[in-house]
Amino acid sequence: MAEVALRGVKKSFGDVAVIHGVDCVMADGEFVVILGPSGCGKSTLLRIVAGLETQTEGDIVIGGKVVNRVEPKDRNIAMVFQNYALYPHMSVRENMAYGLKVRGMPKPEIEAAVARAAKILELEKLLDRRPRQLSGGQRQRVAMGRAIVRNPEVFLFDEPLSNLDAKLRVQMRIELKQLHSQLKTTSIYVTHDQVEAMTLADRLIVMHAGRAEHIGAPLDVYARPATTFVAGFIGAPAMNLVPGTLLSSGVGIDGIRLDVAHPPKARAGAEVTVGFRPETLLPDPAGNVALLTTLVEALGADTLVHGRMGGAQGPAITVRLPGVVRAREGERLNLRVAPEDVHLFDRASGQRID
Repeated sequence: MAEVALRGVKKSFGDVAVIHGVDCVMADGEFVVILGPSGCGKSTLLRIVAGLETQTEGDIVIGGKVVNRVEPKDRNIAMVFQNYALYPHMSVRENMAYGLKVRGMPKPEIEAAVARAAKILELEKLLDRRPRQLSGGQRQRVAMGRAIVRNPEVFLFDEPLSNLDAKLRVQMRIELKQLHSQLKTTSIYVTHDQVEAMTLADRLIVMHAGRAEHIGAPLDVYARPATTFVAGFIGAPAMNLVPGTLLSSGVGIDGIRLDVAHPPKARAGAEVTVGFRPETLLPDPAGNVALLTTLVEALGADTLVHGRMGGAQGPAITVRLPGVVRAREGERLNLRVAPEDVHLFDRASGQRID
């Protein structure tokens, strides 16, 4: 196991900058998830750590050693890819052993390593099958087993569950979490799926347009997003973000006034973006947030209510209510939001205001 540090990492393809400078230290044994939409630079950053891409500026440090000029095979990392990358003509046993065989490891040691990984991943009964005889989840286990047998200092995962169906993804996510608890190997995991990110990560790196917009524990990122992008990307449904104006105490939105737990020192009248999560809006006959309902989605445990805040011309917002709450399109709901659940962001920069 090893600590991994990214120091001022930048990457450009010609004149196009795709990574704008990322700084982060990943502790020994930590599970860090790089999260972001397609094209944000997350896979490029992972490939730079692996040595498959070369950064334009900055350093990659693994186990206290700068590895900028170290070949991928010599970085003591193991990578699990999205498409499994298994050899179709080899058995599961041969796929898992191949990397060790190439490195010249003695046969008894290879067999012991494969047996250990197969036991961890419950692959003992599948060792003599070919990849075409396996399900998607089993193939992904084999790909993980091939990484485990190398006993690397760092695991790198590039969207390994994206080819699986929804039910299998949940199962594999649980198995990944259990695997990391057992092996305690430093792991860097790339995904665009926020559920994977929130459930797997010790820490998140939320990427947007080549920048690390927020680095922190999942619940901290959820509770206090650093920017409007992070606020809108984390959470399902996403945080409501509406234009507002700072008042002497609180914030105004189209004639509706909301209290703020810790009013900022910015001047009254400043234009801000106001954020509040759908689940923090609660029905209250005395509540001062009026919602004109335009669409109701009954999901069973939850009901999503979409509407206009304050009236037909107000900003569109979404409310997440318990499934037992009944709502109808066209009706008006009175809601309240607690002051501590109101987030403020600078309108121009998108940065959080504290």
